[in-house]
Amino acid sequence: MGDQISPQPPANRTHFHIAIICALPREADAVTLLFDHFWDDERDLYGRADGDMNTYITGRIGDHNVVLAILPSMGTNDAAAATASLRSSYNNLKLAVLVGICGGLPRIANLDAFLGDVVVSKAIIQYDYGRQYPGHFAVRNRVEDSLGRASKDIRSLLAVFQTEVMRTRLRRDASKHLKHLQEKAKIERRRADYRYPGTAQDTLYPPAYAHKHRTSCDWCTASDFCDLASKMSCADVGCGLADRLIREHSVEEANFSPEIFIGRVGSGNTIIKSGQDRDRIANAHNIIAFETEGAGAWDEVPCIVVKGICDYADNHKNEVWEDFAAATAAAVMKAILGRYIVHDRDSGFSQN
Repeated sequence: MGDQISPQPPANRTHFHIAIICALPREADAVTLLFDHFWDDERDLYGRADGDMNTYITGRIGDHNVVLAILPSMGTNDAAAATASLRSSYNNLKLAVLVGICGGLPRIANLDAFLGDVVVSKAIIQYDYGRQYPGHFAVRNRVEDSLGRASKDIRSLLAVFQTEVMRTRLRRDASKHLKHLQEKAKIERRRADYRYPGTAQDTLYPPAYAHKHRTSCDWCTASDFCDLASKMSCADVGCGLADRLIREHSVEEANFSPEIFIGRVGSGNTIIKSGQDRDRIANAHNIIAFETEGAGAWDEVPCIVVKGICDYADNHKNEVWEDFAAATAAAVMKAILGRYIVHDRDSGFSQN
């Protein structure tokens, strides 16, 4: 059997049809573990358009040449500016995937959602864009105010992913990619810990249960918010184990496969850290998760948000899941790209 021929780098930027966008370096670190080849190991081959301030990582994932952009900071404004620059340099993009971590609803479509599961957007709602009336905030979500529908190509892709047979295939593929990511991280001695943290670390409290000091604290006595407590873990402030909501995990910890939920994702510059506000906004707009970049990127490129649930969008601090949730999102992203069909004209294939 002969040596496998390595793929050749594309001739120029017009041959890149897939972009991956991450808001945080830790999110990009997980994604790069699933690159099959890098085109910029030695140097940047492709440059950028005049006025583009982004720095890119280029390579190949499966059958696709991809360009990875890391945002300068979180938020819809930075996402919009960076994505517009991305589009100016890579003007033949067919799909952008926003990959990273998010706050998720603990129950989605009558199913329990757990930390490490992944949400995929079929629409974006900018939940903090609207009008503030006395005692009432009205989100502007009429047709003429909305961020628009996804492209037909993306809507068709997501419709297929919502079938049971394809959902099973995506979960199977994502599980395989997650294991590969974890093994490669060990080989490369990455500092992030991509191991499954365990069900004991997946704690959920009632929406009204405040994360505050349970011992003497003037701020916590006067209100349900304390800046010092907000930076501490539940164990440190004394959130009671007996107060947790008990849910049955049907996961094999040694063989974790993320559940994949497809629905409307809330996007805005306001990070939701309140269980009560989470439920109020989600119920009003049928939202399954909250993140901070999708609304900025949505109008610039045809995009899908793929994010791992690292917390329940409440005020109970838990950083243990961030690296693992970034890894599960990256794994689902690669599974999606594995099912994304390139058009003949884009792949270079032609029929006689």
